[in-house]
Amino acid sequence: MKPIRLAVERPIATLAITALVLLLGMVALFRIPVQLAPEVRRPVITVTTDWPGASPEEVEREILIRQEDALEGLEGLEEMLGVAEDGRAQLTLEFTVDTDIDRALVLVSNRLSSISDLPDEADQPRLSTAGNEDNPIAWFVLTRAPGNDRPIHEYGDFARDVVGERLARVPGVAQVNVFGGAERRLEVVVDPRVLAAHRLTVDDLVNAIRAASLTATAGDVEEGKRRWIVRVEGELATPEELARLALRRTDGAGRTAILRLGDIAEIRYGWSDPVSRIRRMGEPALAINITRATGANVLETMEGVRRAVAELAAGPVAARGLRLRQVYDETVYIDSAINLVLNNVWIGGLLATAVLLLFLRSPRATLVVALSIPVSVIAAFIAMAVGGRTLNVVSLAGLAFAVGMVVDAAIVVLENIFRLRKAGLPADEAAVRGAGEVWMAIFVSALTTIVVFIPILALKLEVGQLFRDLALAISAAVAISLVVAVTVVPSLARRLLAGMDPAREVRLPVVDRLAEGFGRAVEAFVGQIVRSRVVSGLFVLALVAALGSVAWRLLPPLEYLPEGNRNLVFGVLQPPPGYNLATTFEIATRIEERLRPLVRRPDGSLPQLGPDDPPPIDDFFFVALRGAAFVGAQSADPQRAGELVEPLRRAMFAEPGTFGFASQPSIFGRGIGGGRVIRLDITGPDLPALLDLAGRATGMVDEVLPRARGTQIRPRPGLELGSPQVRIVPDLVKLADAGLTAASFARAVDAFNDGLTVTTVNAGGDRLDVVLRGPP
Repeated sequence: MKPIRLAVERPIATLAITALVLLLGMVALFRIPVQLAPEVRRPVITVTTDWPGASPEEVEREILIRQEDALEGLEGLEEMLGVAEDGRAQLTLEFTVDTDIDRALVLVSNRLSSISDLPDEADQPRLSTAGNEDNPIAWFVLTRAPGNDRPIHEYGDFARDVVGERLARVPGVAQVNVFGGAERRLEVVVDPRVLAAHRLTVDDLVNAIRAASLTATAGDVEEGKRRWIVRVEGELATPEELARLALRRTDGAGRTAILRLGDIAEIRYGWSDPVSRIRRMGEPALAINITRATGANVLETMEGVRRAVAELAAGPVAARGLRLRQVYDETVYIDSAINLVLNNVWIGGLLATAVLLLFLRSPRATLVVALSIPVSVIAAFIAMAVGGRTLNVVSLAGLAFAVGMVVDAAIVVLENIFRLRKAGLPADEAAVRGAGEVWMAIFVSALTTIVVFIPILALKLEVGQLFRDLALAISAAVAISLVVAVTVVPSLARRLLAGMDPAREVRLPVVDRLAEGFGRAVEAFVGQIVRSRVVSGLFVLALVAALGSVAWRLLPPLEYLPEGNRNLVFGVLQPPPGYNLATTFEIATRIEERLRPLVRRPDGSLPQLGPDDPPPIDDFFFVALRGAAFVGAQSADPQRAGELVEPLRRAMFAEPGTFGFASQPSIFGRGIGGGRVIRLDITGPDLPALLDLAGRATGMVDEVLPRARGTQIRPRPGLELGSPQVRIVPDLVKLADAGLTAASFARAVDAFNDGLTVTTVNAGGDRLDVVLRGPP
């Protein structure tokens, strides 16, 4: 072939092109994003609507049902899941894999904008996309330094505005989330008896504050050469400004009396009630996590995050009497997994080279084949960069598999060149003829390997996205190895084999005698088998049966994807409905106490445990919410993290009336339990009947998959009917006699019970809620 002859006759050009490909491959290697697992793009849109103070029934009736009706029949929509909880509605929309997520966002936004009768107190719906790549890559905790007795939840604004803002500016960070903090607000505390004495209602105060606290444009005025914009600035952003707000009323004598808000109410800065409480290693804490931007290099992003954390810890965090620590870093597992695969690549390459040296008996010939391994593997990075793939455990595993494949074509070509050279042909002629005689065979061999992976490259389903990196890495490496075998190998063979003595033969006495004996034994055995068709058939059947039996006995457990061994055990605790935050916090604290014998001590020492005990816990935290709790632990021995699942389950199930679920998160699965989850959805219009059916289904599942075998069941939202409620049913006639409506009565109850958000003001660059509430 002409390309083979050109490569042999122009070795400098061949070497230059090879060097250029290696250079481009190294550049591509450093530009490919690095992450733990391949990106699995699930077109998912989450619609979140906040309605402070609303019950789940109100959220479902007034928000969720209306949003579901508006979004029903959306193009490409596969599943719609709505969750109503206290003060929040969350609607998750999952689309088909080939859906354009940007177009779907526009369609969802347009349909939501057509809903015009949402409650006035509800915020505007927030849209966000979700996917496997949105899992946090790092967690941090903010704790108090010794001597700081201020409640940790009051640092919520600091965590969001200072720590979160600095972390969000790190290149590659998409989002920063803060948990456990409270929001600073302006509180107007008024006694209802004082309101009654002045014949004022809650609506009177709400309307007065809203009417006075505004900023509006009022046209423009021209004066001489200038044009002035006119603005009405009436925003009440401080307690002093709110206190001066004048309330007007007419007394019984027809006279007008002026009453200021500060005369009847106490106005002060306060804090919203925290919706979660967090403890880490026995200390109150705030939790912060970060998610990477799509396509960002996790390793580079985390380097920038660590520098930002060091600046914050030594600067504003220390100045506030706080400590900022990192408790989870995905790059630790990424580095471990990548180093393991890279070690396999190196070991595989060295073993392949050793085998070649053993059989070729020529260091020069072995060097020719060995050089084809790094050229093919490094050049494969170019294809991965062009294809928009990432460097992860799956793509690196593909390259590890390819190490053994890329030498096949080079061995065939070099062996043929070596044979012709020993036959006495000159080095030039042996290189050209040797490669030309076998190029079609190695082309077909490479093509059959590539064709196997083409369907995976074309699949858009989850399995295609997961294994596309592996398919592309192997296909690219094998295709490039074919080019290397018919260009680089003949060119190098011409140079390195030119000075060899064709008659010289290297022998290894022991190895050669064993090989010759093995060859004679195989030849004699095959000769006996092929003499009779009956014997040949029986031998084939016996061999297939024996191998099939061995394969069946040694077959490992079937699994869609490996779970990995991430050093994190995560548990979810679901108490009976209606438990408040304080009760959930007490339950989580008791779980912490049960696990304390395993937890690292405050002085940093680890507890002394027996060989049959689970490994010590290096880090422990929990997050208590209203009606749920999350528990997490890391092992002092990363290789034994999975052994902490059972102690965590026992500690959670020791609480009466609760459900617990603990697992080691998978590197591929999304959500708790990873890929080892069976989801059973029970739907229908009758909620009591659904709960009864769910309870019976749980018992049936427990019989088929008993908990003694490790099965864990997590009912969502629960197997009991709703949450306990206090229902106030107003008398409409008496309301009318008092000059009130049901809506104004509900606002009054809300204000004196939980606090009513009146408006939002801008105070020193911060947006603060103005809340009307009664005394404690």
